[in-house]
Amino acid sequence: MNQPSPGRSLTFHRKTACSFRDLALFAIFQISLTSLRQLQSDADDKLRAEAVSLALRCLSFDFVGTSLDESSEELGTIQVPSSWRAVLEDTSTMQLFFDYYAATKPPLSNQALECLVRLASVRRSLFTGEAERLKFLSHLVNGSREILRSKQGLSEHENYHEYCRLLGRLKTNYQLAELVNADNYAEWVQLVAEFTITSLQSWQWASGSVYFLLGLWSRLVSSMAYTKSDCPSLLDNFVPQITEAYITSRLDSVQAVLQNNLSEDPLDNDEQLQDQLDNLPYLCRFQFDRTSKFIISHLEPVMQSYTEAARWQPAVAASSSSQAALQVMESQLTWIVHIIGAIVRGRLSSSTGESQELIDGELAARVFQLIQVTDTGLHAQRYVERSKQRLDLAVLAFFQNFRRVYVGDQAMHASKILYARLADLLGLQDHLMVLNVIVAKIATNLKCYTKSEDVIEQTLNLFQELAGGYMSGKLLLKLDSVNFVLANHTSEHFPFLDEPSSTRNRTIFYFTLTRLLFMEDSPQKFKAFVAPLQLVFVKLESMPDASFRTEPVKFALIGLFRDLRGITMATNSRRTFGLLFDWLYPAHMPLILRTAQFWSDTPAVTTPLLKFVAEFVVNKTQRLTFDSSSPNGILLFREASKLVVAYGKHALAMPTGPHPYTTKYKGIWIALTVLTRALAGNYVNFGVMELYGDTALPDALDVALKLCLSIPLPEIMAFRKLARAYFAFLEVLCHNHTLVIVNLPTATFSHVVGSLDTGLKCLDVSISSQCASAVDNLAAYYFNNVTAGDAPSSPAALTIAQHLAECPTLFPEILKTLFEIVLFEDCANQWSLSRPMLSLILVNEQLFNDLKLQILSSQPSDQRARIAECFDKLMADVGRNLDPKNRDKFTQNLTIFRHDFRAK
Repeated sequence: MNQPSPGRSLTFHRKTACSFRDLALFAIFQISLTSLRQLQSDADDKLRAEAVSLALRCLSFDFVGTSLDESSEELGTIQVPSSWRAVLEDTSTMQLFFDYYAATKPPLSNQALECLVRLASVRRSLFTGEAERLKFLSHLVNGSREILRSKQGLSEHENYHEYCRLLGRLKTNYQLAELVNADNYAEWVQLVAEFTITSLQSWQWASGSVYFLLGLWSRLVSSMAYTKSDCPSLLDNFVPQITEAYITSRLDSVQAVLQNNLSEDPLDNDEQLQDQLDNLPYLCRFQFDRTSKFIISHLEPVMQSYTEAARWQPAVAASSSSQAALQVMESQLTWIVHIIGAIVRGRLSSSTGESQELIDGELAARVFQLIQVTDTGLHAQRYVERSKQRLDLAVLAFFQNFRRVYVGDQAMHASKILYARLADLLGLQDHLMVLNVIVAKIATNLKCYTKSEDVIEQTLNLFQELAGGYMSGKLLLKLDSVNFVLANHTSEHFPFLDEPSSTRNRTIFYFTLTRLLFMEDSPQKFKAFVAPLQLVFVKLESMPDASFRTEPVKFALIGLFRDLRGITMATNSRRTFGLLFDWLYPAHMPLILRTAQFWSDTPAVTTPLLKFVAEFVVNKTQRLTFDSSSPNGILLFREASKLVVAYGKHALAMPTGPHPYTTKYKGIWIALTVLTRALAGNYVNFGVMELYGDTALPDALDVALKLCLSIPLPEIMAFRKLARAYFAFLEVLCHNHTLVIVNLPTATFSHVVGSLDTGLKCLDVSISSQCASAVDNLAAYYFNNVTAGDAPSSPAALTIAQHLAECPTLFPEILKTLFEIVLFEDCANQWSLSRPMLSLILVNEQLFNDLKLQILSSQPSDQRARIAECFDKLMADVGRNLDPKNRDKFTQNLTIFRHDFRAK
């Protein structure tokens, strides 16, 4: 039960599962309950464990095929059938699991708790009425209350974790008004509050379980506005205590980590930290005035000490006690900045009034005040320290949250109270001044951090998001700090550009800067912007061959091509691409070819080079639209062809080695992408090239096909990016250059078409759709030039006829594959698959009839007449042509055919 069975379609699995659910599952669950009752007094733990495990598997059954992620601990509502109602409404069923928990130890006890977690998740509509549901909930509340009273089993970590999950489920599946009316609610909520506070204080032991407790309290708080019960919720008493316990315990953890030299710091566990911070805003905003004063009372003394530490003399700062004190201060400030950032983000889901906005201003002002200190005096020498890096990461997270809520025209007009408070405290009167502070911090991080890749990455992500919005981008251009960066973007001002570990970040850096630059229409500014890169080009172009294979040149080339890729990514219009093209062509194209020839065996150089060219030749947003008299499209394709040929020849001669993807296949798929994008860009008239004897196209296609054939098909399918590039290339060839495929030798043609059959079976929808399109083009070519005509007239038609005569199973196998996918699998791209099906049917209708008989013979005898009728309807009103209307009619028929066929 609940075990995978490969080789069958999802629909078949679902039908089998539904049949099992309806016929056998309830009986099995009842057997498990009977066994548990009989074994209660039995000392054989093995038998009892099997009975509990059986009950758990029954309750974990995927009742409605929602395909929940079994790796997640998040449970949805369990859709138990109505036939289970009487057993589940009987409180003795639930009590059985509480009894087993009390009487056993892990793993049996925590499995009993897991069964209770699932019972707490049973759909609300299962119960006969409100009274039965309240009785069920009251029993859950009382059972969990007894566990807290006795503390039995909670010293075991497995029990503790499952118990926290059980508490979390109570509010997920039931409303606060129902909980308040449950028996003994007052005592239960007090015990849960005390348990939560204890858990928060035991942060080392309960770190993974706190998420469920915080989730429970945040959901309780967020329900307060919708609760109309006469019974008091008592949350006013406990939520502030829990919030304060959380904050205090996080600050105390800093000292404990340092003193005990713990390997795992809670601040380094990003996933767990984010889970906790997601629930925190609801708790903090519940009694916001009290909580904010509590936060400020803890923040200000640490800030005061941190400000004074900036003025410490080097001799004082060098001592181990001073270093430890600084680490503690920075870590505590990191926690508080994270908490304030989470609270500010909570404003998005809060409908509270002006008083809360004023408090947001108070808290945000403290963070902006802290930023004035973090990069001054002694602190400006601590960028290599992990505690300082974490503090700056917290500041960046705060900026992201503040930007989303309070920066922008709409936010500015709606947040006058916050900005008035910021103006009173710090002189920050509007969001332009706040943006200036943010950009100044971005610039400082980029200048001062060289070794910390994660700080650089997060800083650039923030900068990119600020530049990405039209209004925020325009605002940035008004800032002197941004214009300074646009004018001074070399490694002299930003040392991280010289760090080998940060070369990937160069692309984001230049993408963001160029995006800002192109918001203003100024060729002069573009020329000034690329002047430093022009100097690099000139220096590298003047380098003699003997010096071109040195480490400094290698690093310069890697940086240059990453920078160019970032600039190219930002060119989204004909005007901006024209500026880039005129700068690079023809002056700097020889360097690209020279690099490919000299460094072809070094993926660290060829990967950024090929990725830049792949970005340069793609015709996104119709940016590569040249004048009718311009030869630029052909000239650009020639350069791409030269690069593919030069790199491809070296790649073909390269041994595969122990790491084929890194050393060889990665470069090949990027080279194929370059050629595919150039072929599909619609900016080259390839007929003109052939007319004038230009060999750029055949040369590139010849090398590209050799590259494709040099990799075994299983290897292609094993690497997803390689497979996508390979099949995208074949699709473009079959669509725009069918003759190239047709004129291949028969063995090669058979291999290529056979690979399309393999690609159709791929689970990646984009790959199967590309293969379907390629097959459709080939089959349509055969139909139009061979089947529909009296006799093959052109040499190409004779060639493809000969190929298929020598390989008669090629098209039938593909048609069989398509029918199997459409009929027996859950295909998300049925429309795409339907197009080649008609072409293949019309190519040889006798083969279609044979396949129909084959499918009929594989079905049960009592179903054959119905399925034969379905096949007859498939071709109803479908003519023997490939006109668009006829294709659409076949697609409609196929949809009906698939539905009727599967309705068994």
